[in-house]
Order: sequence, then C-alpha cells, then structure tokens
Amino acid sequence: MARLVEAAPSDNLHLFDLPYRFSSWAFDDPGNVGLWFTETNELAAWAVMQAPFWTIDYALSPGASSNLHRRVLNWADGRARALLGTSSGHPCWFINAFPGLTQRILDIEESGFANQSDVGIDSWSKVFMQRPADLPVKDYRIPPGFIIRPLRGEQEVPAYTELHRTVFESKSMTGEWRSRTLSHPAYRSELDLVVAAPDGRLAAFCIGWLHQSPGLPLVGQIEPLGCHPEFRRYALGRLVLVETIRRLQAAGASHIVVETDNYRSTAFALYESLGFQVTQTVNVFRKDFGGIDG
Repeated sequence: MARLVEAAPSDNLHLFDLPYRFSSWAFDDPGNVGLWFTETNELAAWAVMQAPFWTIDYALSPGASSNLHRRVLNWADGRARALLGTSSGHPCWFINAFPGLTQRILDIEESGFANQSDVGIDSWSKVFMQRPADLPVKDYRIPPGFIIRPLRGEQEVPAYTELHRTVFESKSMTGEWRSRTLSHPAYRSELDLVVAAPDGRLAAFCIGWLHQSPGLPLVGQIEPLGCHPEFRRYALGRLVLVETIRRLQAAGASHIVVETDNYRSTAFALYESLGFQVTQTVNVFRKDFGGIDG
C-alpha cells in the first residue's frame, strides 16, 4: 500500500506519515480496508475508512482510470452507510485532494462530496507546508524544571494517550494505536519527543517521521504536535517542535514538511515563524450520510 503511494507522491497528501496512519484502530476491522488488483494481481488501488480522522484515505496507481476511481468511491459510500450506528460510524466523511487533480476532483464531486473551501463560517481547507532542513532554527530557553526527552516506550503510552485526547479534545487516540506506532519499522524513538513538567506530567509532544522513496531525498515530517492547555503559556509546543526539527536535520533530512488546517491560525503562525512555507493548498470535501454518529 505504501509503495503505491510512492509511485505517485505528488497525487497523495499522506506519504511520510503513513506509519502513523497505518497504525490507527481503523485497521482493527478488515472491512474498513478495500483493495483493488489488476488482472496480473498487482495492487491498483486501496482505500481505508479512517474513522479516527473521519476521513477516507485512498491511493490509486499512476494513470488509473476514472472508472477505477469511481469504484473506490462507490465502495467507500457503501462502507460509510454500513458503519452508521457502529463505533466507527460517522454522519459525514471527508476526502482530501490537491487542487491540481482536476479529474479526481470531478469524480469526488460527482460522488456527492462538496468542497468545503468556501461554505461560509464553517469553511475548511488545509495547507501543506515545507522548510529546508538546513535552515537554522533559533535557540529558545526551556522554562526551569521542564525537560524535553523521548517518550519512555510502552510505560508512558497511557500518559501520552491521555495528553493527546486532551489536546485535540477527542477520544480518537487509543493506547493500542499509540503502541502500534512504537513497533512500526519506520518508528524512531529519538524522534518521538515529549516535554515533561516539573511534577512529572507530560505537557507537550511532537513526533517526527523520516521517509525516503526510491531515487528521492530523505524527507522529515511533523505529525502530530500538541501542548496541554494548562501549559501553553510556556510555549512548549514551539520548544518541542524546534528540538524535533534539529533531530530531523541531524538525521539527514533534505527538507521537513507538515500538514495543518488553514483555520488553526495559532499552529499555522507557529510553523510559519519557524521557516515553513505553504507549498500546496489541500481541498477538503465532505459528504453527509445521516444517522447517528457512533
């Protein structure tokens, strides 16, 4: 599935952070994953109902036909309806796509998804940002008593899970999901950073990922980043992000990327202040399915 994304990196929003997304509890139910093969039994497309993100992740082989794309979207439609009333069900689902994918967007809209970029007060779009890894980062003084360090493996998974849920005001993160990231082949413990408060509580976190596609340079990505509301006055998010950038630089990344929402002005301003620049806008499409969210 990852190699299919690598074959057309410019068509896919998620590549470097796939280990994080592939570890989610959406994969606990095989029915949430659709696979399509060619006549020679090569993978031609895949889709995942990413319930934690309310998003349909999918990838198509380079040059895939609209017919195959519509088959993927039809499968996702049927699966979204089947999930209503379950723990993985949602009243609406989202698909992300780069604006330049004209035919893909036509297919998405014909399948009943609506672009959320200009719908009034609830408008929603994303941006893909990038910074050269060799761009220097400033030194910031960490407040007395706070420590930036790697997560202490399985023993701190419960504390991390609680912090993640508080930061994003969501119960989507689970201990099982977080544990699976620790055992993924692409996981590097030295890039899994937390900030410990003077009383020992985890106050902030940032995970860095490294990926190198065949024939391309090594790339780093930030996903996710967060700080407990109680500690935001200390700018711990900035501090742990800067340390993650330094470690990605030391690992040899040619550049570092991050995805964020346009409306999260605080996060956007933070990334911009550290040298990240928008390289792509990302359209968000929504389709309502009714029913009661599980």
